[in-house]
Amino acid sequence: MNQQPQPSTDSNHDDSSPTILDITSFQLHDLDSIELPQSLIELDLTANRLSTLDPRIRLLTNLKKLSLRQNLFNEDGIEPISHWEELSDLEELVLRDNQLKKIPDVSIFKKLLVFDVSYNEIPSMNGVSKVSNTLKELYVSKNEVTKMEEIEHFHALQILELGSNRLRIMENLQTLTNLQELWLGRNRIKTINLCGLKCIKKISLQSNRLTSMTGLEDCVALEELYLSHNGIGKMEGLSTLVNLRVLDLAANKLTSINNIECLSQLEDLWLNDNQITSLEGIAEAVAGSREKLTTIYLERNPCAKNPNYLTTLRQIFPNIEQVDSEIFA
Repeated sequence: MNQQPQPSTDSNHDDSSPTILDITSFQLHDLDSIELPQSLIELDLTANRLSTLDPRIRLLTNLKKLSLRQNLFNEDGIEPISHWEELSDLEELVLRDNQLKKIPDVSIFKKLLVFDVSYNEIPSMNGVSKVSNTLKELYVSKNEVTKMEEIEHFHALQILELGSNRLRIMENLQTLTNLQELWLGRNRIKTINLCGLKCIKKISLQSNRLTSMTGLEDCVALEELYLSHNGIGKMEGLSTLVNLRVLDLAANKLTSINNIECLSQLEDLWLNDNQITSLEGIAEAVAGSREKLTTIYLERNPCAKNPNYLTTLRQIFPNIEQVDSEIFA
């Protein structure tokens, strides 16, 4: 006879009442067999077979985090939560990987910090305008969104994830003055437009339709930049990004390395799968980061066929730890 797995609980040190309940990967169709203590602060129901909300969740007035990730919720199944005023102090709501076709109404959650509706079937950001302006992290990746909209009120937002959608234009970012990370990989974007933002530390525009790097010059706080798998033919607009630590330009159409000689903080440089013909002049091109650089990828460029390829790079970069897949002790 198979024994029923037991949910994981955690309690405060000075109180025996459980505050965290983890019911991950139980493949449950309902919660009838599960006790839901009113002391709960976090409830994780990831990877079950739930399609309706257990009404007892409404009574968890201390709840701060609720994860319904990887279940079978559609709009009707999730709709009751829009009226559960008892949960109005909720700070994190994860609806990732369900069957939603629109943004649910979460306007009652006036203290919401994290909202995740990634991996659904949502075609529009219509409804995001009702999400609280307290939000710090918004995840809408792997949907069918075609336009960046209804985000202007998120003055506290720090992370915006809209990767793997159908976006063509970067827009409506100008009021997100606290944004730290912008993830827009796997879209159809042709031009970089950060709408004047200068505070961003991480940007991903991998696998888009970029042919130029212009538009990044004012992002002086930028630390990580991911632009691989585009059609960029020239390294430009980088000289002002003096805080850059990671630069990924793999799988583009580059023929030479330039515009990074002032980047003294650069640690990782990914230039593999381009058309860089020679290592000549590379020492001057990366003059500012010769001591700092620890990782460089140049494989599958014509220059990587040079018989002295590895030796030359190790001479140029005295503290290099990795060249392509070669790791040095």
